[in-house]
Amino acid sequence: MTQQNTKGTALVTGASSGIGAVYAERLARRGYDLLLVARDQQRLEKLAASLSADFGVHVEVLKADLTQKTDIKTVAQRLRSDSAISLLVNNAGVALDGPLIEANGDAIDNMLELNITAVTHLAAAAGANFVAAGRGAIINLASVVALAPEIFNATYSATKAYVLSLSQSLHGELGKQGVQVQAVLPGVTRTEIWERSGIDANRIPAAMIMDAGEMVDAALAGFDQGELVTIPSLPDAADWNAFVAARQKLGPNLSHSQAAARYKA
Repeated sequence: MTQQNTKGTALVTGASSGIGAVYAERLARRGYDLLLVARDQQRLEKLAASLSADFGVHVEVLKADLTQKTDIKTVAQRLRSDSAISLLVNNAGVALDGPLIEANGDAIDNMLELNITAVTHLAAAAGANFVAAGRGAIINLASVVALAPEIFNATYSATKAYVLSLSQSLHGELGKQGVQVQAVLPGVTRTEIWERSGIDANRIPAAMIMDAGEMVDAALAGFDQGELVTIPSLPDAADWNAFVAARQKLGPNLSHSQAAARYKA
């Protein structure tokens, strides 16, 4: 292995466009070899050729549809068995427009499979690999709607709340074993996800939309600082710390043998 790729291999899901493609470029620039996962083989191969030429790293593509259980198992097996993989970027995801009661059932199932099932199985596989190696990192892409579900629809917001909770729990399980976990909570980011989900991005004020490059750069800065939760748009980290402190204050009173006095006649 050359000095340039001693960092190992980063597996990036949803790597053919948007946030995933930016992560791939930034990680190649940092010296990671890449394993790029997405459904669009042609776009993956084009990106792989470009990154390999630009940065001299080894780039492999793996076509997979992470709404399908067989493909999830294929990628998970690669994560468990490939000792060169040192970083998982769980980026692939999809949004839905409109209220839950009007949503298409198949579309809901696909979103749950991609945003929750795939993320969980891939994180579990990567975690097992990394614990055995005593090193590694998992970056899970969530969303600010995990903290403010009222501002978007019920289904997507709930999946991203799951990703945040999963990341926090994984940090508790894996952090002491040499594995770094980060949840990234972007606000509105300029990617193809809006068009694909039938959402008109023109309805969103331009001041709320961040370019994918700026978002990923901020997320990686948070990663370098060892943050468990990174919110690229948040100006003052003290606001997040206060939120965490308020949540922790609830802890001692969340489970008692008797109901609170206000619930008794």
